[in-house]
Parts: sequence; C-alpha cells; structure tokens
Amino acid sequence: MWVEEEIRQQPEVADRLLREGWPEAERIAAEARRFQPALVMLAARGSSDNAARYGQYLLGAFAGLPAALATPSLFTFYRRPPRLDHAWVIGISQSGRSPDIVEVIREARRQGGLTLAITNDPGSPLAAEAHAVLPLRAGAERAVAATKTYTAQLVALAMLAAAWTEDRTMQEELRRLPEAMARALESEGPAREAAASWWRASHGVVIGRGFNYATAFEIALKLKELTYIVAEPYSSADFLHGPIALVEPGFPVFLIAPGPTFHAEMQDLARLLRERAAHLTLCSEDPRLLRYAEVGIPLPPVPEWLSPVVAVIPGQWFAVSLARWKGLDPDRPRGLQKVTETR
Repeated sequence: MWVEEEIRQQPEVADRLLREGWPEAERIAAEARRFQPALVMLAARGSSDNAARYGQYLLGAFAGLPAALATPSLFTFYRRPPRLDHAWVIGISQSGRSPDIVEVIREARRQGGLTLAITNDPGSPLAAEAHAVLPLRAGAERAVAATKTYTAQLVALAMLAAAWTEDRTMQEELRRLPEAMARALESEGPAREAAASWWRASHGVVIGRGFNYATAFEIALKLKELTYIVAEPYSSADFLHGPIALVEPGFPVFLIAPGPTFHAEMQDLARLLRERAAHLTLCSEDPRLLRYAEVGIPLPPVPEWLSPVVAVIPGQWFAVSLARWKGLDPDRPRGLQKVTETR
C-alpha cells in the first residue's frame, strides 16, 4: 500500500522542505528579482504540469509577472523555441529525467534566460542544466501515482512566491501549512464514503477555479490513473460555457471550493447542479457549501493561496478509495510506470 503510505507522509515532507529549503528559496528568489524577468515560463508534464498551473497563479499574483506553460514540442520537434532571453524558466519534474523538459531548460539557458529546476532528484539531468535547483526532499516515491512529490512541488512554488514578496505574513502562513495538511489527512473517511457512491461511474467532471484550477486537473488525473474513469477537469467558469449540458440526473461531479473569492459563484453552481439532480461531491471548509452535496468533505481552513496543498489530499484519498471499490490495485495502475520520458 505504497500510495496510502505516501499520502500520509505529506505533512512530514512539507515540514522538511520548509525547514531545510527556505534558505535556498530565498537565494533563488533574490537572484530572480535581480535578473528582472519579463515573464515566467513553467515546463512540466503530468502531475508536475498541474503544479505548474498553480505556479502560474502564484507568480502572476505575487510576483506580478506574466506566467505561461511551456510547449516543449516547439523545442524538441519543431525546433522553433520562443525567445527566452528575458524569461525566468522553471522546469518542474519529480525525476528530472524527461528529455523534453530538460531541453526547454537547456535552450532557455543557451539564450541567456534564468533557469531553475524543481525536482526530487538534485543529481538529475534537469538539475544539471539549470542555474539553480530547489530539491523537493520528498524521499523515494515508490507508488506510480505521484502524491507527496506533487504537494512538495506546490509547497516549493509557494515558497518561491513568499520569498519573492519578502512578506512575513505569507512566510508565517507557510510555516503553519504542515499542520493543516495533517488535518486534511482526516478526510480519508468522508472521501471513502464519497467513493462508495461513485463506484459504478465510468465518467465525471472535476471542477475548481482560481488557485484550485490546478487541483481540478490533478484530482481528475488521479481518477484517470487509478480508477480508469474518464474524468474531465474544468474551471467553474468554463464549465458553464457549454459542458454543463452534460449534466443529467446522477451525473458525477467533484467540486473543489475552498476560500472566499469564489464562494458566491460556487454556491450558485452547486445549487444549479442540485437542481439538475447531479451527484455532487464537494470539498470546502464552508459548511454552507457542504450542505449542497450528496457527500461533503470538510477541509481545514487555510489562506486561499495555499488551499491547493490541502484541497488535493481528499482527492487523493477519493481516487485511492474508488480504485479499491472497483477492485483495482492503486499501486499497480495498468500501462503506467514511475518515470515517463517524453520528447
């Protein structure tokens, strides 16, 4: 049961990263401020790409920089990379071994951009190509499905945002994060209850917005990897622009709704989904939202900018529990291996 064990390790991993990695994050952020980048480009694949989506919001909000996801095929197949001489280019990879992500960092450095590797392996090819490395310190991850390395990537990006701003309040909020993650582990019971009501499902949607747009993508990925459900991620805004036509009685929806920013919008959406008789699973710290759900999964309250780190944990439990309900082994998802190298 590697994946369950690694889910439980996440508060400890985050605490170690915050304690040991903070001086590195401060140095990296200071170097980036001196470089004065015009934009940030984040290069990643799989779960790391979902972490990069969170990075888009963080660095846009707190560094004031346009932030984009890289298109690696421009570097590897088309051989037409964009101009990166004034860019801060961040490669995010658990293993640091995917050739396409390594190539993005290599080309950015060749052009004179500033490069950073966020990886669990500081001896990897990705780390070797970058100007700076922020190791995740997550320890060996044996499960195929990334859990503790994913949340460590989120924490690493949050550290960079807090170090960039030099905001002591943000730094103190970060220090309290492992405790909130430990409380989020208590969502295992409600997540198992929710999974029991999804066990016949072959499709569904996962919805988040803002900082938790990334969370919707990551939970949907875990459902695909571990349960073979066709789970599509959406922002709540995009879902209303057409895909809501999918909803019919019993249609499975997993809604992530922490924080105050989108409370009114999420409440309206939850009400609409109930009116259409969707089967709604909802994660929030707000009991007023949870009452709309077939199964409500309470979240510990944290500042909204950090909520993806705790909000993904019930989604991890949910995917693992649903795999068990379907008679599947979440440690051995079919057709997958721990490290995937793409070009």
